[in-house]
Amino acid sequence: MSEAPSSTPASSPSSGVVRIVTDSSCDLPAEVAAALGIIIVPLSIRFGDEEFIDREQLTVAEFWTRVVGSDTLPETAAPAPGQFETVYRELAAEGAAGVVVVSLSGALSATMQSAELAARSIASDESLDLDIRIVDSRTVTMGLGTIALACARAGHDGASIDDVEALATSLAQRTRVFGALDTLDNLKKGGRIGNARALLGTALSIKPIIEVADGVVEQESKQRTRSKALAYLVNKVKSFEGNSENLAVMHADCSDVDAFVDMLRPYYDGEIVVGEIGPVIGTHGGRGTIGVAFHEVP
Repeated sequence: MSEAPSSTPASSPSSGVVRIVTDSSCDLPAEVAAALGIIIVPLSIRFGDEEFIDREQLTVAEFWTRVVGSDTLPETAAPAPGQFETVYRELAAEGAAGVVVVSLSGALSATMQSAELAARSIASDESLDLDIRIVDSRTVTMGLGTIALACARAGHDGASIDDVEALATSLAQRTRVFGALDTLDNLKKGGRIGNARALLGTALSIKPIIEVADGVVEQESKQRTRSKALAYLVNKVKSFEGNSENLAVMHADCSDVDAFVDMLRPYYDGEIVVGEIGPVIGTHGGRGTIGVAFHEVP
């Protein structure tokens, strides 16, 4: 399920505009990204000796099927610099006025480093004249996705690369992401908590609430049941009512996502984009994770 923002253009941007590049941890619906000409560079996922390109060789549904049937967690890897360089060259050939890369939090991944290495390679190529700016989103999943969307709209509307970069930097400081985990199994498999604590949490149906703060994921609080966890997230959005924009919902194969969106509507009158949590974030959060992302109004 996804709702494209009303300002989304009917087709991808033409030449002469600032283009946005991000990575597959953004969890943006493909059709929403495509409508705004956002280029998504995929990370890779490794299950033992098998490696897949996120969403190209392994769909989100296939990922969850594999995870449920595995005793160990897959590993994720940042894109190689060459993947970003290929994208930069393609955008230059299309006549982009410039490129702003909005990256997964640099504190969590080497993805931003790959984007920077590729930009240096382009800068050293005298046959190309492409201004590339790279911004650390300091966030994950649809927190990153909402920044990319807002910047892509600005670029489509004719904003300069300085303005788009400034917007990305500002939004990175104002992005709030909260999520509710439905299971502690993935944290247990990943060795993030001890077995006893994981079993205790399962027995008590504890649902940890996580927050992305200063580029890293932290436990914000905990709720006893899923219904209380969802209500807690709704109250978070309610507490920012009238002081938030670009609200998005992300979920990891959740059957109750539509009901959750309906719970949010009384407290947010804009469009809500809904994204599926994929391998990059889902590996750690686990199936059933659900959350919200939005920007505080300055």
